[in-house]
Amino acid sequence: MNVIVVGGGIVGASTAYHLALEGAHVTLVDRHDEGQATAAGAGIVCPWISERKDNQPWYEMARGGAHYYGTLVELLQADGENDWGFKRVGALAVSEDTAELDKIEKQAHDARQTSPEVGEITRMTNVGARDLFPPLGAHLDAVHLSGAARVDGQQLRDALLRGAEKQGAEIIRGEARLKKDGDRVSGVYINETVYEADHVFVAVGAWTADILTPIGISLPIEPQRGQIIHLQLAEADTSDWPVVLPRTSYYMLAFNDSRVVVGASREDGVGFDYRPTAAGIQEVLESALSVAPGLAESKVHETRIGFRPVGPDDVPLMGSIKGVEGLSVANGLGPSGLTMGPYVGKCMSDAILGKDGEMDLSPYDPLRFER
Repeated sequence: MNVIVVGGGIVGASTAYHLALEGAHVTLVDRHDEGQATAAGAGIVCPWISERKDNQPWYEMARGGAHYYGTLVELLQADGENDWGFKRVGALAVSEDTAELDKIEKQAHDARQTSPEVGEITRMTNVGARDLFPPLGAHLDAVHLSGAARVDGQQLRDALLRGAEKQGAEIIRGEARLKKDGDRVSGVYINETVYEADHVFVAVGAWTADILTPIGISLPIEPQRGQIIHLQLAEADTSDWPVVLPRTSYYMLAFNDSRVVVGASREDGVGFDYRPTAAGIQEVLESALSVAPGLAESKVHETRIGFRPVGPDDVPLMGSIKGVEGLSVANGLGPSGLTMGPYVGKCMSDAILGKDGEMDLSPYDPLRFER
């Protein structure tokens, strides 16, 4: 089967990789837009205590994504890829409210009944939590989940793309336009060259209107700007520091090079304005320092900007486009892209190849809001 994947973020890269593993002839095209969410993102894999857990379609996909990482790592290792930016470091859900921590702890125990990858669940005093994450404020206690993980979006995407190439995929830098003949998408134009395909899969994130609108398809996707700040600590071994999850939309996680990432803002209505702003940086830093005042003397290393693709709810829009043969999409993962993205790619690969997948994709119908 000849498949063209449009979009080289985490979803496109994962779909291309899994299709190539199954023997499909894959061409991936990406135009490398500034602000691609995957490139900016530092991901957290810990859906089991999310406040969105009551949204069943969201939780099933996020839970599946967390579970699938173990398989994905094995596949990449078999392809000789060992630099994938994923590590289980655990997570500290922090609060000064004892009742809130009781609720989080119960959520985690309930989730572990169906998701053993939650790992060990430990209630911690502030002293114990600060042993794991030294900059943490003295006013916060925690629930620790040993199975949570961190993800570097760029590293994981690049590992998937390298793996796809090893399996025979071709990767092209350029702008794709869909080639539509009647009710069928039969390929794409890339830099004015026609590439024919049995199927075209579109995963261009916040830029979805650029490619779908010209053929009369509209998805309710808008860009949401996220500003994420990388802080450098002097001579600190941060390689095993856990993810820190306050009960807000902000978070922090550490990487190996004495670096702590804090973020991220959620800014709607700004379009594709690719700028770090004073207000955004202030909001991120104030939130971070209120949780981890020990970061106050760290160096501001860089600020990254990413545009999350967000839909009317938190549930991805993914599947075939009814009424148009040979076309499917995946979009709208919002802030859950690095939790769900690799698994969404596996699910879409199965769907494109006509395989029976693990997930019922009907709740994720990309045209469900039209109806």
